[in-house]
Amino acid sequence: MNMRAEIQRTPAEAALVDAFGERLSLLPGDGAIMVKRDDAIEQVKAGLPTRRVESWHYTDLRRLLATVPAFDASVKAKSVAPLIEGSTVLSLANGVSQAVSSIEGVTLERLADKLTDGSYAAALVTYGTDDAIGAINTAFVADGYFVDIEAGVQLDKPVELQNLQAGGQSHVRLPVRVGAGAKATIVERQTGEGAGLVSSVSQLLVGDDAEVLWLIVQDQPETATHLAQFKAELGKNAKLTLFVMNAGGKLVRQEVIVKASGEGADFKLRGVNLLAGDSHVDVTMVLDHAVPHTSSTEVVRNVVTGRAKGVFQGRINVHQIAQKTDARMACNTLLLSDDGEFSTKPELEIFADDVACGHGATVTEIDHNHLFYLMARGIDEKSARGLLIRAFLAEVIEELEDESVVDPLEELLSNWFATHG
Repeated sequence: MNMRAEIQRTPAEAALVDAFGERLSLLPGDGAIMVKRDDAIEQVKAGLPTRRVESWHYTDLRRLLATVPAFDASVKAKSVAPLIEGSTVLSLANGVSQAVSSIEGVTLERLADKLTDGSYAAALVTYGTDDAIGAINTAFVADGYFVDIEAGVQLDKPVELQNLQAGGQSHVRLPVRVGAGAKATIVERQTGEGAGLVSSVSQLLVGDDAEVLWLIVQDQPETATHLAQFKAELGKNAKLTLFVMNAGGKLVRQEVIVKASGEGADFKLRGVNLLAGDSHVDVTMVLDHAVPHTSSTEVVRNVVTGRAKGVFQGRINVHQIAQKTDARMACNTLLLSDDGEFSTKPELEIFADDVACGHGATVTEIDHNHLFYLMARGIDEKSARGLLIRAFLAEVIEELEDESVVDPLEELLSNWFATHG
């Protein structure tokens, strides 16, 4: 007799499957949405990815996600001030949208409404069979914001999308469409308190000749699990600068999936990962240059203290027709403890023959000669180390140029160093 062995689920997998059964009747969606949810939970039932899955080799989610908290409707997330003063704030408190503001030239909708009427069904797609974040989010997402910026609109104030959690589970989506020739700054704030499980998927469509600066600032508490995706597609001559700062969380996986679909498109990724304690932080990027004459640069700087473990995986795919692609990637890590670890895996897959592509990675410690130089001039050791660490990160942050953006990021850096330096 040929019998198929039943998969032995981990406590986290079992908790997710059970939670889906308990919450299904509470989740918004028509028949098409529910089909997507059912497909997603089947993917979870098949098992969370392990290190045997290439894209999850350094983050064994099945092992690292030991427990999953229950949904808790009684908790209330605390409000926070916007990162950039004067921003228009769209806030989600434990996965529930709050009051919707009005912005001229921008259409704003609660995602719960688009789930209820089924108009968002086509966008609920996972990124392959190993897309655990997409599957968990698709199964449980109940709200978010849909932001549609009209063609030609130039927003004079940033829009801040706040995802605030206070424990339990929170699953949100943040789809944004930027019309042709429009210009905008979007801040994605991921923060809160408590041992929460957060999944967040951001979807960005950048129209022809549009320009977007998108900041992801994640400073979850040291007990939280944060699973996030940022997916973007760039039109002709579109420009996207994505800045990612990870400064918290117990288990963090931030995926960046970008496709340059229009000629002349330019993508820049700048990342700062601040790792402390026994945290595990993974930033994984997949970038497709799908047409000729596109460009990209990725620069990621990491600081590791304590027993923290970090990962940067960056894969650039240059399609056969994507001649004249210019793609460059660098990952630099500063190790401040003997027990800290950082794994880097840059990849280039090139099918075109007229391109300029390259990648590099370094891991180093603080230069003791530099430290001695500063201390010999009357600077105490902690302050001297802080100056050297800030200098290591300054290039990535100051490249943003706008003081209203740079100053609050440097303040976050100072706060982190005051606690962990």
